[in-house]
Amino acid sequence: MSRMSSSTAGVGPVRLGPQARAALRPTEAPAVTGGFWYDRRVINAQVCIPQGPRLLESAGNLHNLRLVAGETEGAFRGDYPFQDTDVYKWLEAASWQLAQDAVAGRDTGALSAEVDRITALVAAAQQEDGYLNTWFQSGRGDGRYSDLRWGHELYNAGHLIQAAIAHHRATGRTELLDVARRFADHIGTVFGPAGSGRPIDGFDAHPEVETALAELYRETGDRHYLDLARYFVDRHGHGLHGHEAYCQDRVPLREAETVEGHAVRQLYLLAAAADLAIETGDESLAAAGVRLWHAMAATKTHLTGGVGAHHEEEDFGDPYELPTERAYCETCAAVASIQFGWRMALLTGQARYSDLIERTLFNGFLAGMSLDGESWLYVNPLQVRDGHVDGGGDKSSRRTRWFRCACCPPNVMRLLAGLEHYFASTDGRGLQIHQYASGVFHGEADGAPLNVSVNTDYPWRGRTAVTVERTPGTPWTLSLRIPQWCTEYTLGGVTTDAEVQDGWLRIRRSWTTGDEVVLDLDLAPRLVSADPRVDAVRGCVAIERGPLVYCLEQADHPGGGLDDVVIDAAGPLTVKERPDLLGGVVTIGGTGYRRSLPEPGWWPYAPADSSQAPGTPLELVAVPYHAWANRTVGSMRVWLPAS
Repeated sequence: MSRMSSSTAGVGPVRLGPQARAALRPTEAPAVTGGFWYDRRVINAQVCIPQGPRLLESAGNLHNLRLVAGETEGAFRGDYPFQDTDVYKWLEAASWQLAQDAVAGRDTGALSAEVDRITALVAAAQQEDGYLNTWFQSGRGDGRYSDLRWGHELYNAGHLIQAAIAHHRATGRTELLDVARRFADHIGTVFGPAGSGRPIDGFDAHPEVETALAELYRETGDRHYLDLARYFVDRHGHGLHGHEAYCQDRVPLREAETVEGHAVRQLYLLAAAADLAIETGDESLAAAGVRLWHAMAATKTHLTGGVGAHHEEEDFGDPYELPTERAYCETCAAVASIQFGWRMALLTGQARYSDLIERTLFNGFLAGMSLDGESWLYVNPLQVRDGHVDGGGDKSSRRTRWFRCACCPPNVMRLLAGLEHYFASTDGRGLQIHQYASGVFHGEADGAPLNVSVNTDYPWRGRTAVTVERTPGTPWTLSLRIPQWCTEYTLGGVTTDAEVQDGWLRIRRSWTTGDEVVLDLDLAPRLVSADPRVDAVRGCVAIERGPLVYCLEQADHPGGGLDDVVIDAAGPLTVKERPDLLGGVVTIGGTGYRRSLPEPGWWPYAPADSSQAPGTPLELVAVPYHAWANRTVGSMRVWLPAS
């Protein structure tokens, strides 16, 4: 018998079940109240989310829902069978935003009305048996579930389920959740193992429904949804789609040794595997999650946290195949990496997962949205050459207002809208701070509540102050993550019994209201180099400061592009605060030169000559990678040849 959650206020995208086998649990009712992420989320709330319905209207997504609901006439608009998901991801983003606005006492009238309007439209489009996909309902394709490779019906269902859960947790209302459950129940009557009496033994080639069904189990208590998620996860890798890595069908997940194929599909599937390991204690799925995350992080992740080496098939490449100008690094893949990493952090309690989340958030993910929230990047290269010309679009290195395949913008919106839920956790013995942002975070110790306030100007400054606002009378542990990039830090305030274990600085003591701990991370700029097996950047270095990856842009280096720029790796790096630049950033200065390049001939190769003069001295100015492509169109590069 199913149960509905009695209280979902303050719950985020992941809410572990009562019997979950996880080292950590997400905290409830976190709040980011100022600083870097607060400012980015204000743009999301005031610009990105409000413009969503207008863009979904102009792209045809809402027309398609009205079409199958019988509220308008015409033909399906758009090129893809998964266009409904843009609507669902926007609904999820809007729902998390409604929750924030309600807590902050802000007016929710206009946004709530839009959510209600679109929710009603989704409900009207649903067929009586629960099926919902405007592509097939409007007569495109060859009928329901006729094309599990490209039809994306279950992928659509997954995003609908996640939107419905967000709406229920944010508002307590069930209109959208009822739609999602009807669709999920319908899927359960259609898909199942051979001999189950269900007509289809198979899976959607684009994972997403799996992790959504696991969360629907958590929301409702209905075990059938978790069992269905397990069935779909285990059905991958048995040849339904020709043993293709692209479809996550080459090898069963439990046997896989590395991440492969379409990056987003792989990571959504791995997020579901982590969910199942948490809820069922499945040790082989947990081991697969650890093994495949390590293979990804160690051999297939760019410096920015971006993943996906190939434009063709949007997939992972070979180990250490990490190109710069042809890096794909789809924004959606960054979102998927964060979602997978967070589940692994909860499952294992290890800090390394949040290390990669931090890197991805500040770089590979955030670059996907312009500073003003008006335009987007689908792909996130690490180099754009002088003279590179493109007209914008899905796979462009030029920011674009919207995309033909608009999966990335609403994905960014939904992650930003619920971002505070990825920042802290509790293990019943205290509180763990995974990401540094000003705000209020709650935990518990021995069943008693506790909470702290955090004050920081991270990532521009390394100082973070944590103040105890509420504490039980018994000792508990405050754990602060020491980032992987950090080699020096200082600790002040109340620091009794502080020790570092596996990336966590743990402070255990009896606390008093008002106690303060001050962690100061050294943000000195640094040069980093890649593993020598990364052929694309051998002999190059990149600039980092704190969690931020930096890049050069042509706008700061007049007189040519960046193809001929070399950095003096032995020269000093200087830090400068620039409140006037790119919305307020810290830049890094360095020394280098422009190489004297030969005139182009018919053959670009010559005998090696180590005596070439270095060239013309040049002062370098590096800006945070997440802020690139917000000024004039021009060249950019992260990795710099080093003298």
